[in-house]
This record gives sequence, structure tokens and C-alpha cells, in this order.
Amino acid sequence: MTGVPEKDHGEASRGGLQAAAAFVRDRLRRPFSFYLISLLLVAIIPSFIFSFVILKRSVDAQEQVVTSLLKASTGSVTRIVEREVEGMLTTLKVLSTSNAIELRDMRAFYNRASVALADTDSNLIVIDRSQNQRLNTRLPFGAPLGRASDPESIELAFKNKGPLVSGVFFDNTDGRWAFNVYLPVRLPTGESYLLALTQNADGMAKAVNRDTLSPGWNAALVDGSGKVIVSSDAAVKPGAAFFLDKLPAISIGVANISENGADYRVATEFSVVTGWRIVAWAPRAVVDAPILWSFLWLSLGGIIFASLAVAGSLTIARLLSQGVKLLAMDARRLGAGEPIKPRRYMITEVEDVSSAFARAAAARTKAEGEIHFLMREVAHRSKNQLTVIQSMLNQSASSTGSASEFAEAFRKRIAGLARSTDLMVANAALGVDFRELAQGQLQPFAPDDPQRVVLSGPAVRLETQVAQMLGMALHELATNATKHGALANATGVIRLDWSVYDGMIAIRWREEGADIAAPPEQASGRTGFGTVVLERMLGMALGAELERTMHPDGIEWTIRIPRGGRGDAPAETGS
Repeated sequence: MTGVPEKDHGEASRGGLQAAAAFVRDRLRRPFSFYLISLLLVAIIPSFIFSFVILKRSVDAQEQVVTSLLKASTGSVTRIVEREVEGMLTTLKVLSTSNAIELRDMRAFYNRASVALADTDSNLIVIDRSQNQRLNTRLPFGAPLGRASDPESIELAFKNKGPLVSGVFFDNTDGRWAFNVYLPVRLPTGESYLLALTQNADGMAKAVNRDTLSPGWNAALVDGSGKVIVSSDAAVKPGAAFFLDKLPAISIGVANISENGADYRVATEFSVVTGWRIVAWAPRAVVDAPILWSFLWLSLGGIIFASLAVAGSLTIARLLSQGVKLLAMDARRLGAGEPIKPRRYMITEVEDVSSAFARAAAARTKAEGEIHFLMREVAHRSKNQLTVIQSMLNQSASSTGSASEFAEAFRKRIAGLARSTDLMVANAALGVDFRELAQGQLQPFAPDDPQRVVLSGPAVRLETQVAQMLGMALHELATNATKHGALANATGVIRLDWSVYDGMIAIRWREEGADIAAPPEQASGRTGFGTVVLERMLGMALGAELERTMHPDGIEWTIRIPRGGRGDAPAETGS
């Protein structure tokens, strides 16, 4: 009982909302100039509010730009670093496949590694399980070598049994800060070694080049323990702890950090390949300076923009209103089917619409004429098709002995007619290619051996009515060949040749290797539909000359059709 009043109340509420929406729409129906001026009024609201909104958006936009640039810069540095390290690792993997890696011939392995690293900043070190250097291309072969300079990373690489990138360490051999890329190798003898590519830390200076950073910004590579590998700021030394202690161990993104009473804008990214961090930083004062200048310029620009908008909007409103009225008049004439000429307007977009109306009017007139023509053509061709089908029906009924034979014969003939019709529709403008017509009609009867049906002749295009008649004739010839001709056995061959000469299209159907028997039409005393098609439809409708010859191994038909014969049915040749 309580549901009915609630439903009525809901319908009443929806009806009230619809009525209110209709009222608002009626009230808001105004000329274009009204809305353009309304837009102008919204644009020139009190300058303080206007400037505040625009400047606030500008600050937000610049903040996003700065953030995007920082992420792009740190991402670029990360990719440079990772490409360098991955290249070093690839070099180690290549060297690890050397036959000399068994270390029986250290000099050969030394020479191979020296050649491979000649154009790089890296050197190869071979370290045994006791952390002794067995080979170091930084020194001449045979020079005394001590223990490796990075025991913690070496021990970790042996333990993990996989590639490892070290942090920064002081290389006792070269006396400079460096980092290593390790690759454990286990020899067939069971011994384990580390192949290490070592590179000076300052070799990574290209990754933190100031040219890749915005003015006022610096960048540094920091290893997993917080030590600086290389920095674009000369005051930040390799091997020293990075001065911003508040950075988390793994940080990805952009943040504001205060350190020793100074505020910094910091962007960091973590390299999965190396385990290092890429840090870009700049003082907040440097970062905010462009934003402050933007405040000043945008304030001035807002004033100028408002002044120009007032004058320009009034002018545009007048021009558009006049153009829209003329377009509305042209639209009414287009609906009435009247011709339209393009108009000249001061606004190019409105002129484009006027030209489109004129083209639409011309296209409509042309389309209406084409529709009338096509309707007449469809009616004409439909009558022709019905006449052909009626002839096929009569002949099938008179030449078959049972209902099932009649249905099968009639179905095949309809299918052949359909294939010819498909070609006619697809090539209505250009005409039907005779080779395509012949292939389409003979394909259902063709044996597996393609050499048993041979087609040869030049490119010839036929008018659609001629193509329809010839398609039916080829279908009947193929049917007869399948029943008691060249295709009734496993060796017979059909050769279909055609040529064009002296205004005639000459077609020759020759069956070879057939088992000659009395034709069914002679045995039954009836004329087959194939003969009707050839003699009546081709001969009478197209003015064709037909000649039939019986050879010891098969029948031969010769058909000559004049190009431009009876019934307005010309045959055209194509290139």
C-alpha cells in the first residue's frame, strides 16, 4: 500500500525536473552574439580574481613541468649509467667464453682482453677465491699484483654466484676512486674466479654532465652505501658521503628537503641494474625564480588580453551573426532541393561551410539522376534475368526424368548464373574479364590436376549481357564434359582458347581424350540445355556464329561473336 504513493511521488519529481529543464532551455535560446558577449564578460571579471586564477594555474603548470623535466633528466642519467654498466657486463660475458679463460695461458688471455678493451675506459681484473689479483690489464703483464681493493663486494659476488655492480671504492692499484662490475666464472677444474671490469669513477662524469641539466641544477651518482661516485658539483667529492642525509635508501620521485638551514628541490631515481641512486638537486630560490617572473609577466598579459578580447569579441560576434544567418538560408534551400552557389565570407570557416552546402546541393542533384538511371538499369536487367531463369526452368523440366534430377540440374544452372552475375556486379563499369568468367564457371568442375583444364588467350573485357550468356554456355559445356566428355574419365583434357580479330571474338572449346559415346540428347531425342544456350541464346541474342566438330577423341565448339553485336551487347577488349 505504501509503494504506490512513493512511485507517484517519484514520477511527479521527474516530471517537475523535466519541466524545469525545458523552461531553462527556452530561456537560454539566444542569438550567437549573446553567448559570445557572455563569454567575454566571464573573461573580464575583476582583474584581481582573474589574475589570481591564471597565475595559480601557471604555478601549478610550471610545477608539473619542472617535475617532468626532473624525472626526465634523472631517467636519462639512469639510462646512460645502465647502458654503460650493461655494456661492461656484456664484455665480461664475451671474455668469459674465451678458451684461455682456463688460465693456463694467462698471457694469451691478457692480450685478448687488452685488445677487446683498447677503446674503452675499463680494465679487466681476474680475482681468485682468496681475493688475490691474478691478472690486471691496468698494469703490464707480469707486474706484481696484490690483493683486490674491494673485499666486501668480491665476497658478495662469490656468494651470490651472479653478476654484481660494486659501490665506489679507492683503487690501491691506480690510486683513484673506482667501481667494479663482477662476473663469477667456474672453470672445468672446479676453481672459481671473478672476472671484473674496473673503471674510474670520474669516467661516469658524462652521465651527470651539466649540459643535460637545467640551469642551476646539479646531479650525482650515489652508491648503495650513500657514497658519491661522481658529481657535477666540484664541491661534492667522489668517495664522500652525500651531503643530503635525509634521502631515504631508495627514493624515486621529486621532493623538497631542508638541510643545514637551506631548502633544496631534489629529484631521485633508483637504478635496478646497479643498485645506485641518481640524485638531482637545486636550491629552492633558483627553482622559484622563473615562477616569480611568470607572475609579473602573466599579470601584464592578463590586462592586455582583456583589452584585446573586448574589441575582438564584438567584431567577431557581428561577423559570425551575419554569416550564420546566410548559412541558415542556404540550409533551407538545400532542404528544398534548390541549387546553391558558394558565398564569400570574411571568416574562412564560414566560407568553407558555404562551399560544403554548394557541393552538397550539386551532389544531391547528381545522386538523384544516378538513382533514376540505376532504377531503370535494375528494372532492365531484372527482366533479362527473369527471362533467362524462365528459359532455364523450362529446359530443365523438359530434359530431366525425375524431380531430383530436375532440382539438381536447375540448382547448378542457377549457381552458374549467380557466378556470372557476381562478376557483372563487381565489374559493372569496366566490363567482365573473360578469363575470370571462364575460371569462375569451370572451377566447380575442374579436376585436381590443373593441367587438364587449359585456358589461353589475351585480356578481353565483355559487356555484362554478353558475359551472362557466355557464362551459361561455359557452364553447360563443362556439365556435358563431366557427364560424357573429357572430364568423365581420369585423363581427358579441355582446352579453351580465345582471340580477337577483325571485329570478332573467336572462342574455341576443344575436348581431348574423351571416351566417345552417343550424346544423351541423341539417345533421348531431346535437345540439351547446353545446345539451347549455344544455338539460341548465343546465336540469336548475340548474333554469334557457331560450329560444332566431332573428333575421334572429343567434341570441338567454335564460337565467333561480333564486337558490338545484336541487342546492344558489345564485347570490349582490355589491355
